[in-house]
Amino acid sequence: MTQTATSSIEDIKWLRDQTGAGIMEAKEALGRAEGDRMKALRLLEQTGKAQAQKKAGRETANGTVTSYVHHSAQIGVLLELDCETDFTARSDQFKQLARAIAMQIAAHPPRYTAESDIPEQERQEIVQTFTDESRRSNEGKPEKVLESIAAGQYRKWRESNVLLEQAFVHDQAKTVEQAIHDLVLQVKENIVVKRWARFEVGG
Repeated sequence: MTQTATSSIEDIKWLRDQTGAGIMEAKEALGRAEGDRMKALRLLEQTGKAQAQKKAGRETANGTVTSYVHHSAQIGVLLELDCETDFTARSDQFKQLARAIAMQIAAHPPRYTAESDIPEQERQEIVQTFTDESRRSNEGKPEKVLESIAAGQYRKWRESNVLLEQAFVHDQAKTVEQAIHDLVLQVKENIVVKRWARFEVGG
């Protein structure tokens, strides 16, 4: 086996580990990227996001309800994660993802599942608060700069309070949404966090 072939196999495996893409998808991305694995990764990520968005509107009539109780027995989570088929719902990968998301909610309690769940009035009030703080702390700077600072603060707020935008508990380089998209690419189905509840003793 030549060094080129070995590198190609290693690159394909690396891309599949990073994105969940199939062998042919990884090979095609490497070909388009002329062997540059980082460029191929960006291509697959772009394609993956597009594929996930195409599947987003499809009905999810199957899924699983997962429970997680922290070892202290002071915090517990119930989560419903939905998918399209019973076959996927029964798979180990799907169950593992559901448990990981339940652990995520236990460890980093979100207020909302997605940004779209934030009531518009509350969203406007939060943005206005950050805008006012930005003006007080950065007096004299151009309005566009102040708006950019406020937008960055609002983004950080979402990364703490919106489940899908939080750093994934099992891989801090990904968001929860990206972790879900990775499995979407593997199983070729829409996957949705349907609902969840977090319980804390004394909370």
